[in-house]
Amino acid sequence: MLRITELKLPLDHSAAELGDAIVAFLGIKPADLKSYTVFKRSYDARRGVMSLAYIIDMEVEGEAKLLARFKGNPHVLPTPDTRYHFVTQAPATLSKRPVVVGFGPCGLLAALVLAQMGFKPIVLERGKKVRERTKDTWGLWRKNVLNPESNVQFGEGGAGTFSDGKLYSQIKDPRHLGRKVLTEFVKAGAPEEILFIAKPHIGTFRLVSMVEKMRAEIESLGGEIRFQQRVTDLHIDKGHIRGLTLADGSQIEADHVILALGHSARDTFEMLYQRGVFMEAKPFSVGFRIEHPQTMIDKARWGKYAGHPILGAADYKLVHHASNGRAVYSFCMCPGGQVVAATSEEGRVVTNGMSQYSRAERNANSGLVVSINPEDYPGGALAGIAFQRALESHAYVLGGSTYEAPAQLVGDFLAGRASTAVGSVEPSYQPGVHWTDLASALPDFAITAMREALPEFGKKIRGYDMHDAVLTGVETRTSSPLRITRGEDLQSLNVKGLYPAGEGAGYAGGILSAGVDGIRVAEALALEMVAQG
Repeated sequence: MLRITELKLPLDHSAAELGDAIVAFLGIKPADLKSYTVFKRSYDARRGVMSLAYIIDMEVEGEAKLLARFKGNPHVLPTPDTRYHFVTQAPATLSKRPVVVGFGPCGLLAALVLAQMGFKPIVLERGKKVRERTKDTWGLWRKNVLNPESNVQFGEGGAGTFSDGKLYSQIKDPRHLGRKVLTEFVKAGAPEEILFIAKPHIGTFRLVSMVEKMRAEIESLGGEIRFQQRVTDLHIDKGHIRGLTLADGSQIEADHVILALGHSARDTFEMLYQRGVFMEAKPFSVGFRIEHPQTMIDKARWGKYAGHPILGAADYKLVHHASNGRAVYSFCMCPGGQVVAATSEEGRVVTNGMSQYSRAERNANSGLVVSINPEDYPGGALAGIAFQRALESHAYVLGGSTYEAPAQLVGDFLAGRASTAVGSVEPSYQPGVHWTDLASALPDFAITAMREALPEFGKKIRGYDMHDAVLTGVETRTSSPLRITRGEDLQSLNVKGLYPAGEGAGYAGGILSAGVDGIRVAEALALEMVAQG
């Protein structure tokens, strides 16, 4: 097959026009184009004209001659093999089964690939099944009642279940493992467009049913998922993992364990630290959620094309390097979505963003966050957790100690005065907001940097620093505050058989990258088990 890139057509082109454009680009007869598929479709708004840019894979008559004719042209090349190839298969007899701790995107893909290779993994998830978990999550959002073991952070599907469901990443992926993740999602019911649009997303409702179908496949292949099973201890013998203890006192023998923890598994991090598993502090970011009318963002980003159905709700990506040396940037932008309560601990307030597949809610929201370095929270590997907790506890008090979130209008934030009432932008956070002054919600250097950044962002997106835009605090769980460091074999530096993976271990940031990391550690574990016989 051949691949052509940078094929551009008008926004409103027909399917027939795409085929005609391929024929014209290659200079071939229509009959010579046997078939084609869209590998990627993105937008190009340069020079004020919105167009669609395609990467096309096709079968053509006389492929070798065409390649020779376009030799040296970077836009006509053989189609790379993006299919997934299993690295091994389980032996006929397994003395012990591998264990996967955590059933978010990383653990889900790790368990799925292990099951597909015949290793029949045991998955331990501290939270509940996804539908039960959804009910508990709504309990906080609607009734101000938190279940510390079943919420936005903990449960089947992980934190990504209650998000925009973004499925794109900037990680290097030479083996096209991201394609494997997307293909499995499509098999489980995701729309096929996630395989080719530039910034695919799914949304919470679709993720719920997809996760259930993927769980069913793992179980059909001999895997086992055990819910409400929190790991409380490791059995380490002479530098090798030998088993796990669960909260109910039961024990599981295991020589190979994938730690697919989320970034909020703080009690588990503390246990691992006490057991001497090597870990280190790492940078992360803290800030607020900011909300604007989605129509304003659409107009600023798409101009006269705002509202076009193929474009949908516009997103954005912003960064400002403040004069005090801090980077301020947008994070996890959710078009047409809502700000949600994302705490997993009592007496604390945490925000996050979420969208459904339609992205049809009235507001756009994004994290507006500031970079934090280990030097800002000295004290060792767990100091970042203490730093986060202090901010979250203060946010709880600022919000009235009811799980309402502290909020402020952008105009008041810039002027340094407390807000007392809502403006034209209705905040979407549930269970509600408490108007206040957010100046004490973050360290002074973060507030200073954000006050400098907002007017600069207003120059890039007209209206971004509008008076009535809403800031809701606090966003602290942007990524794990620590890294459970691993070696080139993807095992813990000092505990053999233990494979730290995904967001909680500090090796991913989002659904897609977490899924890719889950596949990588599953492969490494499988090869190690086969080598050991």
